[in-house]
Amino acid sequence: MTNDAQTAGSASPPRKSFARNTAIFSVLTGLSRIAGLLREVVASSYFGLTPAFSAFTIAFYIPNVVRSLFADSALSAAFVPVFTELLEEDRKKEAFKLASTLFLVMLCALGAICALFILSAGFVVPLFTGSEFTHATDQLAIGLSRVMFPIVLVLGLNGLIVGILQAYDHFTIPALSPLVWNVVIMVFLIFSRPLFADDLYAYAVGILVGTAVQFLMALPVLKTVGFHFELSFDWRDPRVKQVFMLMLPVTLGLGLINFNVFANSILGSYVSTEAPRAIDAAFRIYMLPQGMFSVAIATVLFPQLSRLAARRDFPGLRSNVDYGLRLIFLLLLPATAATLVLSEPITRLIFERGAFDASDTALVATALFWFSFSLPFSGVNLLLTRTFFSLQRPWLVTYLSVGNLVVNVGVSIIFVVMGFGIGGIVAGTAIADIAMAAAQMYVLRGELAGGFDLRKTGEIVFGMLIAAVWFGIATYVTWAGLDWVFGRSLLGQVISVGGSLVVGLAAYVSITLSMRLPEAEQLRGMVQRRLAR
Repeated sequence: MTNDAQTAGSASPPRKSFARNTAIFSVLTGLSRIAGLLREVVASSYFGLTPAFSAFTIAFYIPNVVRSLFADSALSAAFVPVFTELLEEDRKKEAFKLASTLFLVMLCALGAICALFILSAGFVVPLFTGSEFTHATDQLAIGLSRVMFPIVLVLGLNGLIVGILQAYDHFTIPALSPLVWNVVIMVFLIFSRPLFADDLYAYAVGILVGTAVQFLMALPVLKTVGFHFELSFDWRDPRVKQVFMLMLPVTLGLGLINFNVFANSILGSYVSTEAPRAIDAAFRIYMLPQGMFSVAIATVLFPQLSRLAARRDFPGLRSNVDYGLRLIFLLLLPATAATLVLSEPITRLIFERGAFDASDTALVATALFWFSFSLPFSGVNLLLTRTFFSLQRPWLVTYLSVGNLVVNVGVSIIFVVMGFGIGGIVAGTAIADIAMAAAQMYVLRGELAGGFDLRKTGEIVFGMLIAAVWFGIATYVTWAGLDWVFGRSLLGQVISVGGSLVVGLAAYVSITLSMRLPEAEQLRGMVQRRLAR
């Protein structure tokens, strides 16, 4: 994504800059996910899987779904291709004017949405709570949602700023700010609880404060990339219309994808009062490898894909996507094996303390086990979805996302009715993600006029799958031995889980390198070069 990468040949992925940017984004995102898990550990030690914490979970998901519809993810996905196209055409002043107008439009529109929700929360929130929720729990969810809903406005404006930075291949602050967000929330939760009658309100206010800090961090960085706001509110600019025309299907597509997680909590509230929180806790663990690897790869590749699409360089676009897909499988297949064989030990190590007991561990571990099956396919979906966005064909994602939601909710309901409980709900998500990945791949092959190199990718991924099986075997056998020796104290769990993952990783690395898989050798080369410096 630097100039040397762009001139290296359109048909080849930007290996050096891509690897560097992905490594930076991955490390910072990984630290953010770890901080997020620590935040969940602290919160769970205070609240366990209580009905009140389930009310908080639903109250938090409501603004998150809305911001995915109208705010940061949808806006960035629609804005970056148009903004990048203007920069590619050396129309910087028009690009800056477009961004400035969109900032003011989003400020007014999202501000109005926030005010409307706060007034109507008493009617809206109970629509998303199940029969297991009492009137008191509903009222708690209503109050918490009112406190947290303004994050929709802040994240909407932040999404535009992040889009500008990504168009200039600046990923450090967008990756670092979520880490700061988590730290601010933890500090606020720990130290401000005496100020509130209900500790959950300290958590809610902490989220709002952390989101504001995240936004403020991004503003000074705009100067470093040469961007400056224009005093413009030219809503008749055809590029503004173009962004919103792209944003409509992106909004629906990403909103439907994000609604799947919210739908799991809604369905969980019909299973038990603990289920919504248990699913969310498992999702937090699941998102650690997802954020470190697939989110990093898709985010860093997106501006490059947008540039290639603007040039109509389809061979280069296909090559980049093929490379991204193989890298996602290389990194997520061992993560899948880890959460499959160690779902309960990992959950116990992370959460089981304070108000979070062994029965809570069993519930969360069940959800995590079934989430494992969707891990690599969800990563594939992230990359393919952004490929459609780079081509400015977001309606195709919308249609596929409708199908994804129908499969997810339909299969989950069937499994719940059949008595599979929390595992059935999450299994529906895994099946929907697999179907979504297959459908996106099929449709995108036609869009790119020539398709992907599926034979090469399939052979490489099959080798990775074999290595991942051995990862799982080595990990579980090692964990069982270490667990027997060191027991279930906190230190013993750290040794058994951490040691088994190290042994499994060593087995995976040695097998992938012995197979001479290109992506594995490339990562080894990058690590060796870093260590040699």
